[in-house]
Amino acid sequence: MWTRTVRSWVCSDFSQIKRSVTNLQKFISSSPAETEQIAAEFAKTLRGGEVLAFRGGLGMGKTCFTRGLAAGLGIDPAEVSSPTFALVNEYRGGRLPLWHFDMYRVESFDALYSTGFFDYLDLGGVLALEWSENIDGALPEGTIYITFERLGDESRSITIEGGAGK
Repeated sequence: MWTRTVRSWVCSDFSQIKRSVTNLQKFISSSPAETEQIAAEFAKTLRGGEVLAFRGGLGMGKTCFTRGLAAGLGIDPAEVSSPTFALVNEYRGGRLPLWHFDMYRVESFDALYSTGFFDYLDLGGVLALEWSENIDGALPEGTIYITFERLGDESRSITIEGGAGK
């Protein structure tokens, strides 16, 4: 069941999430648990090879969303942590592997190359990129952009756009 609000949708029936994200989908999450639920349902539409470029500041729900992606892919969400110091965390054991990158400290092509980012593009998993703004020029065609905006202490607007059916 979708409820229309001003320029956004509040979703209580996540079966409405489409496989081919070619236009804008906007969700309002009122809690971290709801953010994870939105991501878990979205993950069910993924087939492998998708690049998810997260945009949003500190504490906006990017890692929380990644936990939901993991759950939707059949990976234990308790394993998911921020890749801040590792630069990339790898999660396997689900329907698809999930590669979770933190691009916050990536300031050059050489630094990006050293993360292994380009190798992961060909492995058939899902790439979830925090701080993707830092590597805009390297994002492949068909990237799915997921933007997080704070609406309140725990509420967030989550906008999913871009991509193409595979």
